[in-house]
Amino acid sequence: MSDAASSTRFLNKILEKKRETIKKEFVDVLPKKLRDQAFEIRNKAVRDRLFTKLQNSAQTNIIAEFKRVSPSKGTINADANPERTAKHYVNGGAVAISVLTEAHFFGGSINDLKVVVETIEDQIPVLCKDFILDERQIFQAAIAGASVILLIVAAFEKHQITQLENLHKLAGDLGLDALIEVHTVEEMKSAEQIGAKVIGVNNRNLQTFEVSLESSENLIRFAPQDAILISESGIRCREDIVRLEKVGYKGFLIGETLMRAHNIERELEKLIGK
Repeated sequence: MSDAASSTRFLNKILEKKRETIKKEFVDVLPKKLRDQAFEIRNKAVRDRLFTKLQNSAQTNIIAEFKRVSPSKGTINADANPERTAKHYVNGGAVAISVLTEAHFFGGSINDLKVVVETIEDQIPVLCKDFILDERQIFQAAIAGASVILLIVAAFEKHQITQLENLHKLAGDLGLDALIEVHTVEEMKSAEQIGAKVIGVNNRNLQTFEVSLESSENLIRFAPQDAILISESGIRCREDIVRLEKVGYKGFLIGETLMRAHNIERELEKLIGK
């Protein structure tokens, strides 16, 4: 089997498992009740918090990620504590915190997100990072305290672009930022089509699982002019960030490098350039 077929199959496996999880998790939940609760919680929330923060080009904007496991790298930090890590991220100067909430492949949970939100007391935005396929997941993220959600274009087939667009609109209606993740030129066009304001370019090739910063360098040329671009995956050092800032990136989502660091705050400060 080719690398492309293998990785596509793996992505499909993740999505298939996610659909099963959604079906089980929300079986006894009334959609209207969930929706009403989410809108009530977000009623007075500040909108576009991440977008606003990323517009500040006077500093290096890092979205620091909390995750224990990666399917490609295995266990990163099995004993990681979300409360302690969140404090380090705030103290180290992160502009936002990303929390992996997918359980089966990434070892995360919505409870991790809740702990982070409660710990930082709304000092910076919190991103719910998951494979979101259903509006109920967005309601759940909002209720848990997230101010940003992730929508992965690759999780939707070409004929499902309307579904992606509807989820993006729902996030906007709730006052949530939506980070739209892309891997290819075609996906970048889809992001533009749905009106994405914040676009994340994942440097991990879904065909080969190889990571290269050239993905970010190449894809930014096809980005909508009014969108803010974030580079994701494979960012190891300050030099990587400077390289990507030169071509126009305003934010950097970094997980593994920080989660493996002996001193998280110091590592974050080094990446920011303090």
